[in-house]
Amino acid sequence: MINEVFDFIINSRKAFIQLIDDLTIEQLNKIPDGYNNNIIWNFGHIVVSTQTLCYVRTGILADAGSVKFNEFYKKDTRPTYRVSQEEVAELKAIALESIEKIRDDYAKGAFANAMAFSTSTYGVEMKNIEEVLITTIGHDNLHYGYAWALKKVIVDVQSA
Repeated sequence: MINEVFDFIINSRKAFIQLIDDLTIEQLNKIPDGYNNNIIWNFGHIVVSTQTLCYVRTGILADAGSVKFNEFYKKDTRPTYRVSQEEVAELKAIALESIEKIRDDYAKGAFANAMAFSTSTYGVEMKNIEEVLITTIGHDNLHYGYAWALKKVIVDVQSA
C-alpha cells in the first residue's frame, strides 16, 4: 500500500507541474487582488513542507537547514520577491526528487524511529511516517486547488 501512496504523491505533483507549465513567469508570480499569495508560492510550499514534515518534525533531522527554499515557502510566509524561471525549474525538480528520496529512505528504514508530533494547522497527531505521507496527499492537493483557482482568476482577468 505504501508504494501506491508514493505513486499518488508523485502523480499529483506531476499534475501540479503541468498546471504551472501552462503559465508564464508573470502569471506564476501574480498575486490577484484579494489574495495573499501566488501560484508559485503554493507549489514551493508543498515542496518544502513535505520534506520538513518527514525529516524535521519527526526528529530525523535537527532543523530545516537542508531543505532548499524553506525560508521562502514555509508555513506562514508570503511571496516577497519575483521568482525566476530558474527557480521554478529547480522547484519542479525538487518536487519529484524529494519524494523519491523519501521513498528510498523509507525503504531503508530511516523513519523507523520517527517521533510523533501534532500538526500546527489542525493539531492532529502524526504517529508515524505513513500518517505523514497520507497527510501529504491532502496537503499537496489543497494547494493544487488553490493554484488552480488562482490560475482561473489570473487567466480570466487577462482574457477579459
